[in-house]
Amino acid sequence: MTPAEIPLKAPTGASLDPAPGTEVSRGDVEQVERALIDASTRVPVLAFYISAVVWLVLGTFLAGYTSFKMTMPDLFSGIGALSYGRMRPAHMNVMLYGWASMVGIGTSIWLMARLCRTTLRHPLLLVAGAIFWNLGVLLGVGGLLAGHSTGYQWIEFPTYSTLVLFIAYTMVVSWAVLMFRFRRGDHIYITQWYLLAAFLWFPWLFGATQIMLHVVPLQGVMLAAVNWWYANNLLFLWLGSIALGTAYYMIPKVIGRPVYSYHLAAIGFWTFALFSSWTGMQRLIDGPFPAWMITASIAATILTIIPVATVGLNHHMTMQGHFGLIRYSPTLRFTVFGAMAYTVFSLVGVLISLRSMARFSHFTQVSVAYSHLGLYAFFTMIMFGAMYYIVPRLVGREWRSASLIKLHFWASAYGIALMVLLLFVGGVVQGRDMNNTALSFNESTQSILAYLRGRSLAGLLLTVGHFVFAYHFLLMIFGLGRRATVPTFLNPQEEEARAAH
Repeated sequence: MTPAEIPLKAPTGASLDPAPGTEVSRGDVEQVERALIDASTRVPVLAFYISAVVWLVLGTFLAGYTSFKMTMPDLFSGIGALSYGRMRPAHMNVMLYGWASMVGIGTSIWLMARLCRTTLRHPLLLVAGAIFWNLGVLLGVGGLLAGHSTGYQWIEFPTYSTLVLFIAYTMVVSWAVLMFRFRRGDHIYITQWYLLAAFLWFPWLFGATQIMLHVVPLQGVMLAAVNWWYANNLLFLWLGSIALGTAYYMIPKVIGRPVYSYHLAAIGFWTFALFSSWTGMQRLIDGPFPAWMITASIAATILTIIPVATVGLNHHMTMQGHFGLIRYSPTLRFTVFGAMAYTVFSLVGVLISLRSMARFSHFTQVSVAYSHLGLYAFFTMIMFGAMYYIVPRLVGREWRSASLIKLHFWASAYGIALMVLLLFVGGVVQGRDMNNTALSFNESTQSILAYLRGRSLAGLLLTVGHFVFAYHFLLMIFGLGRRATVPTFLNPQEEEARAAH
């Protein structure tokens, strides 16, 4: 449901009660209260957002380098720190822990403050968390470039950096518990369900994996099982939960109507929590693992169709009759794109988890396409939409240029669509040739060079989108946005004409 955002109390020294003899409408009070909440979250949210955008730009450079390195392996071949084996994990971990996690935490801070209807408590705790998180990512990237990788996918950071990350996260989760403890009202909105679940799932995933891989390490092939359990659940239970919770807030908020069905939302949440947590082992089909483990994971992946269907139906019915607003609202355009990508991402996950398909997709670019669908088309696009909504409420300015927003959207949308398509088709071709005993392994890799070159071109589109967004965001931070009482519409003249009628 669309929340009635009324905070518990104002900051110390401020009063929300009207002066004696003064008549104040409920709408005016709510507007003042929202402004007070936004003011209290400004510093910590912007600390996470600024850090996230910096890591996004750095990750974009690393992505471009690793993409071209795939087709030009001799590029800087004499420099160990610039080898593919070091730059690729550096790129992935920068995007996972630098960009994705930090923008997710920043968005969650703002959403939780609004939904708990109270001003932010202990903002310095969150600022300290942001500083330590940046330090952890910086140490991790430095360790990877120095050759200190753990060798486990999506958790390659050396243990000394993961310890700093865990300390930083402790500060963040402490704030989340305090904020929820002092919330106003008994009702818990569906967005809070997803955000609270994400905050509780991450320390379990991160901590349990570190223990099983490094503190009391398991033996043999079980290390691979733990690795893929972590990687899949990091994508679903941590980043996916934040993205779904954000979409459940932004779509109703922008169009001004409640979520279509709270019961559907509850079904979607609980089935998402139940089935997503069992996935990961399907990445190990035909490996030396118990058959029941692989089969259970495949079954759980197939059953994720239930939360996908309920979430998709809920969003569609909520948007019913309001799809035209996508032409005007940047937040709605990015968020709806991300929500639709969630459906595609999940269906592709079901497809490649089948044993018949795994024969062609294992050890190919199909897995890379799947990761890009989840991390970028789904999660990142929703986060862009959230930032277009939240940042103006923090800095007191509207976005400066609708043209820059549209350029950002189309460069990102076309870039990720083209990249995923090329990687998926190229991966299927690669898998077919790898299964052809008449071809050597070298010949099977040669067959996908054209697709990899196309991927590099698609990456250039994403690079344009990222730099446009970073420039636009920088203008907002320095107070160079528009002073206006209405948001920056993507088609302002059409909007004005429509309003006139």
